[in-house]
Amino acid sequence: MRASSVPQAATAPDAPLVVAVHGWMLSGRLWDRLGPWLDPPWSLWCPDLPGFGACPRPRQLQPSLASYGRWLAAAARRQARGRAIVLMGHSLGGSVALHAAPLLGSQLAAMVQIGSGGGVYQPRPFARLRRGGAVMLQLRPNWLGPWAAESPWRGPLMAETRAARGLLATSTRREAVRQLPMLTAALTVPSLWIVGERDRVMEPRYVRHLASFAPDHQLELIAKGGHLPMCQQPEVLAEVLLGWFAAIGLNAGPGLEPLALAGAARGA
Repeated sequence: MRASSVPQAATAPDAPLVVAVHGWMLSGRLWDRLGPWLDPPWSLWCPDLPGFGACPRPRQLQPSLASYGRWLAAAARRQARGRAIVLMGHSLGGSVALHAAPLLGSQLAAMVQIGSGGGVYQPRPFARLRRGGAVMLQLRPNWLGPWAAESPWRGPLMAETRAARGLLATSTRREAVRQLPMLTAALTVPSLWIVGERDRVMEPRYVRHLASFAPDHQLELIAKGGHLPMCQQPEVLAEVLLGWFAAIGLNAGPGLEPLALAGAARGA
């Protein structure tokens, strides 16, 4: 099925806001190919995290998961204007979403994690990751940034160096890694964990490990999928998302109460 064949329906005024959070060195344009499969009728918001894409980082915003989680929760509340919120994070963006979740309280309706896992501290692999990230930041052709402003792949060229280096460093520290299972276990809403069968950036076993801490979760493996299913297989990812939304009683139609429906579905 082509994107042009997706039925077009108006987004209901009270439809939950799906907040799509990109990963490290990327931008909100990451979700461009998924958007037509969800919005409408779902309301999809894909912000650039501060210091990435076209969003500048305020000087007072520290490059840490906790700080970015607070920023995300506040920004999502403003954008939602009282509507229920579904957080959908990819890779490192999933960790940011986990930090934002407890700050949203009853406004949070569901959590989706794509290619996001971990919770196991590995000193040597993380040290190699930090070194590799530093080299990438040093060697990238920054002068191409202005010409890449409208590209879905603008993230690596436009990312602020301090934000990128700081988030990578803080997210791979022992305390940050060990905090992820606790944040996952504290989720009070249904969660969906999606990973590509061929994901080599975040292998399925690490997604499965972190998902196991969630009280009410579902794990979906995308056949032949990699780390970027929203780009590589958007129609497959959309099918998984829409099927799960329906299963937990989350509806984009008017007059429905997402949280009440989700609770009824779990109690059935």
